[in-house]
Amino acid sequence: MPGVMTKKVAVIGGDGIGPEVVAEGVKVLEALREIRGWDLELLPFELGAERYLDDGTTFPADVAETIEKECDAVLLGALGDPRVPDMKHARDILFGLRFGLDLYCNVRPIVCLHDRLMPLKRYSAHDCDFTVFRENTEGIYVGMGGHFKKGTADEIAIQEDVNSRKGVERIIRAAFEFAKAHGKKTVHMADKHNAMKHAHELWHRCFLEVAEEYPEIEAKHVYVDALCLFLVLDPSQFEVIVTCNLFGDIVTDLGAALQGGMGMAASGNVHPGKVSMFEPVHGSAPPLTGKNVANPLATVLTVGMMLSHLGYEGEEKILTELVRQAVHTGHCTAEVGGDLGTRETGDWIVSRLREMVG
Repeated sequence: MPGVMTKKVAVIGGDGIGPEVVAEGVKVLEALREIRGWDLELLPFELGAERYLDDGTTFPADVAETIEKECDAVLLGALGDPRVPDMKHARDILFGLRFGLDLYCNVRPIVCLHDRLMPLKRYSAHDCDFTVFRENTEGIYVGMGGHFKKGTADEIAIQEDVNSRKGVERIIRAAFEFAKAHGKKTVHMADKHNAMKHAHELWHRCFLEVAEEYPEIEAKHVYVDALCLFLVLDPSQFEVIVTCNLFGDIVTDLGAALQGGMGMAASGNVHPGKVSMFEPVHGSAPPLTGKNVANPLATVLTVGMMLSHLGYEGEEKILTELVRQAVHTGHCTAEVGGDLGTRETGDWIVSRLREMVG
């Protein structure tokens, strides 16, 4: 593609079904590289529970440095293995990427691609098409807090919700910029400032101030509990939602239910203009490992998001359409109404891709 320089993508399969679905994403990338003539290099890293159990490695400093200095994006599979009860490896890898690369935008498209995937009565697929911007580096997940008198009847546990003006403003601005770039008319911000009078008053105040810079976009505030109610009553009223780390975690899982389940849920962990990480968010599903039944379509959609970030314009639209066709025709796994295996679904996507653009 003219104007697009050499790109390097780090590939981390992870645990459970992670390597299986990522392999299908790699198939898509390799096919596009061949068809388009891209100078695209895929760099595999063997990180996850197997490596951790073998030699204690989680997220080495040299790997982190290579990704930060040499790569343009990361494709990450699921993390989590019951053989590592404290999930140290998963935490080190995932948080090492999110916090280490300052990936403050967790971007989750909530798009339903077929009527049979829509669980709400009286609504159809076209009623679910919105994007959630979840703050990804602050909030309750920074781990500030601790225990006092742990294990006793007098135990006290404290976890701090950390919100900075910089962190809040940049995720809100990212949501408005996305809305502006994509012709969206509304941005909803969800907080709980009626109960969290300090931390979330900052969210509310900052939202109103940033909104003044975008007079063409309607800024709407909603408390997060009400947002969850409204999402299942009428998802069609939402276009862009921005919220904090914890609430975004919850709301996007609710959103996944509206689009056909976690196997259809793509995500990007983005710092605009810098190396960013992309991952399907369905989890490692250990009971499904090695059975060729995991749904790889979230990974295909995630690859589309990653290609847009890398500057390969138009490819995300093509891959989304192919996923739509896979669901419509039943060329997909049982989770979304088909009868194909993981590998066969990926093969069908690649075959149709070659027909469309080859």
